[in-house]
Amino acid sequence: MTSSYRQPGVVLTDRRFTVPLDHARPDGETIELYAREAVASDRAGQDLPWLLYLQGGPGFGANRFVGRQAWLDRALKDYRVLLLDQRGTGSSTPANRQTLPLRGGPAEQAAYLTHFRADSIVRDCEAVRPLVTGGAPWTVLGQSFGGFCAVSYLSLAPEGLSTAVITGGLPSLDAHADDVYRAAYPRMERKVAAHYARYPQDVERARRIADHLLTHDVVLPGGHRLTVEGFQSLGLMLGMSDGSHRLHFLLEDAFVRTPGGPELSDAFQEQVRGLLSYAAHPLYALVHESIYGQDARPTAWAAERVRAEFPQFDAAKAVAGDAPVLFTGETVHPWTFDTDPALRPLRETAELLAARTDWQPLYDPARLAANEVPVAAAVYHDDMYVDAGHSLRTARAVRGLRTWVTDEYEHDGLRTGAPRVLDRLLALTRDEA
Repeated sequence: MTSSYRQPGVVLTDRRFTVPLDHARPDGETIELYAREAVASDRAGQDLPWLLYLQGGPGFGANRFVGRQAWLDRALKDYRVLLLDQRGTGSSTPANRQTLPLRGGPAEQAAYLTHFRADSIVRDCEAVRPLVTGGAPWTVLGQSFGGFCAVSYLSLAPEGLSTAVITGGLPSLDAHADDVYRAAYPRMERKVAAHYARYPQDVERARRIADHLLTHDVVLPGGHRLTVEGFQSLGLMLGMSDGSHRLHFLLEDAFVRTPGGPELSDAFQEQVRGLLSYAAHPLYALVHESIYGQDARPTAWAAERVRAEFPQFDAAKAVAGDAPVLFTGETVHPWTFDTDPALRPLRETAELLAARTDWQPLYDPARLAANEVPVAAAVYHDDMYVDAGHSLRTARAVRGLRTWVTDEYEHDGLRTGAPRVLDRLLALTRDEA
């Protein structure tokens, strides 16, 4: 069943599909997928090619645009657009602390979540494509993790694609999670150094907050326990175009005077709760490291283990000495499942996923080396979330892939650079750059 409605300049249609939970067992259990179709109002009756948008994450539903915002405006000039909520996200059979107990205990939940990686997402796309396009191939636009999915698409079902466009999402084809984080922590340190160079007053502000958290038990509204490691993880913002500025504004009014002495303000705590909570996207925490699993090696809390190799991120030592407190980002740790109420019931499930040793390959190097689908990718020069060196090695391994390497944008360039970023990449796929 579909329903259509209008927003300024666009006609939207809600679409729902039923797909197998395990595509290797097409007659087994099914789940529901939700997607929103968008077409320009003045072209609603035309036969247009399709563009499938795959969101970053993992664990985030597709954008909820109002009208023709951001890159969507550019896409609607040429395409009908399908904004897919990837399985487990948004309105697509959500997977969270409320729904996962329907599966049974932690073992059953972990087994269920093994079907929520890029390979299953690609097979979902291929299952719904004939229903949407009548069987014609479509263009895929993959942002961040959506780009990981696009590379899996080129590996598993390139016949379904007419074009692939990737922004900030060319993954390493063979790096273990350990390799990913060994490359990530130095990038995080560079982003923090750039932030402190821009806002030197934040060095002392961050040290003061860290010192407070090391000596006080702080519980945020809703029961989220704020630790110094959790505070450091606010550095996730530093990978976005305006993230340094937003972090600065957050830090500048962290404390208020009370009869009992300085305390973290309610306003600060409420903002931090919103930034740290996984309630709206628990899959990000649950399956984040598994997106790098491709062999018999467990991911085994790679971000936590590798962090120990970078002692400069130890906030207690920084506060005890005269070093700046370093922020982190794009990392999930065992303590994340202890401090966040939305994740606490899923701690054992996460442990089982971290210990898993039977991950299947997500990419096919031989097929990518023989690729015939036009592909273009934006690689952001010092992307905090996806290592540019890894991305460029992958670019060289995919036949015909054209890159646009730029330091003009951060990881959210598709949003902040619209429509230029999408224009540039589409031109590259057409050899018109």
